[in-house]
Amino acid sequence: MAADVRVDRARKTYGDVVAVDNVDLEVADGEFFTLLGPSGSGKTTTLRMIAGFEQPDTGTITLGGEDITHRPPYARDVNTVFQDYALFPHMTVAENVGYGLKVKGVGRRERNSRVAEVLRMVRLDQFGPRKPIQLSGGQRQRVALARSIVNQPKVLLLDEPLGALDLKLRQEMQVFLKSLQQELGMTFLYVTHDQEEALTMSDHLAVFSHGQIEQVGTPAEVYERPATEFVAGFVGTSNILERDGRRFTVRPEKVVMLEGDQGEGEPGRIRDVVYLGAVTRYVVALDGGGDLVALRQNLETSSADALEQRGKRVRLTWRPEHTFEISPTETTPLQGGGPT
Repeated sequence: MAADVRVDRARKTYGDVVAVDNVDLEVADGEFFTLLGPSGSGKTTTLRMIAGFEQPDTGTITLGGEDITHRPPYARDVNTVFQDYALFPHMTVAENVGYGLKVKGVGRRERNSRVAEVLRMVRLDQFGPRKPIQLSGGQRQRVALARSIVNQPKVLLLDEPLGALDLKLRQEMQVFLKSLQQELGMTFLYVTHDQEEALTMSDHLAVFSHGQIEQVGTPAEVYERPATEFVAGFVGTSNILERDGRRFTVRPEKVVMLEGDQGEGEPGRIRDVVYLGAVTRYVVALDGGGDLVALRQNLETSSADALEQRGKRVRLTWRPEHTFEISPTETTPLQGGGPT
């Protein structure tokens, strides 16, 4: 697919602080693309440069093939959704959604029709006459979404829009946002520090660290084959172990835990047990040094059964293709390394 958003060698500094360091980014037309990273990693600054709220010191930004680097925000075919909704409290839901159309001079009949259509899309078609204060947090966020898509922008920018919601509502909104994006066929560029959020919704994601992109790929590629030690540790949970001067990583759910310490694998003793409902997390102190975390599904295990495992001798194994040798800058499959 053609690139909808392209960032070439963008750099942004604030005094002595380098917020974005020569970032290259390409977002395809019609995809859900996520910028993922911890606070201060450069993801939000990159989004703000695309929106026009910040100007890059060097580099270019193009939208649909057009250079928009120096255009003001209102002259870019993008809209931004923020965490704090930014709704007008004195206006009704319908008036909030239609405000941008009114400013652009869209006639009342067309405006009402487009407002009704987007309220249907966000499942708020019966809420048009209400004021924002009469809505829940999730409903207000959907009003903010409706207001942003009613103008039919080429790209929708979303800056941690679910951060203020509780866990259950956030998970529901993740599913809703992905289905809305697919229905619209619009390019969504989404910023978050939440790994689960990024893995749940994205077609592709870019992992940021210290103003640079560590890896770009599909959720499965980034999770299953992390490009660097930072990605392995930040996206999900990863074990890192050193043997014979070599460091490698393996995901906890790929580790098989066998009772006893005879046979193949890394022997050790269960040091801690955390019962999490659907799964139990076991921390195993290895005889060879270091800890490894293993996850087990609780198919027929109660919390009491799980907690009784503390102190028991076990051995841990995993398949070679699930093991990656790592350096600070890259990871490679550990051929023949690690227990099988």
